Amino acid sequence: MLGFELDFWDYATFATAALAGVAVMLTYIWLAGLPGRIAIARKHPDAEAVKLMGWAGLLPTVLPWIQAFIWAFKPTDIVDIRRFPKEEARAIDEDIARLADDPRMHGKHARTTEPAPPGSGSSTPTPPHDGLKS
Repeated sequence: MLGFELDFWDYATFATAALAGVAVMLTYIWLAGLPGRIAIARKHPDAEAVKLMGWAGLLPTVLPWIQAFIWAFKPTDIVDIRRFPKEEARAIDEDIARLADDPRMHGKHARTTEPAPPGSGSSTPTPPHDGLKS
């Protein structure tokens, strides 16, 4: 083929180079996903954005990845005027469960029920109102 025979050491060199390439790719994948895994574990309200920034941050330069890594550890005070604190905490838990693929938490708030208003005569709970007219 090339004028010489390939022996055991040539194949060992090829196998070592292939294993080194696989190790580099696995390290890259582990490192790129690290900020997202940290944010999910810390129940960060912007965990999805941290996860995406971690993955996209290592492509062109390392600076966005560093920002995502810092952001994953940043303590967050949630100030959201659209929801009360318990509703916001429940929404964050659902997002974290969706990102972490935890089937126990998917749609957890959708199964909760609100009690009937006093004086309505109904003792059975009614599902929460979703704002849509039927």
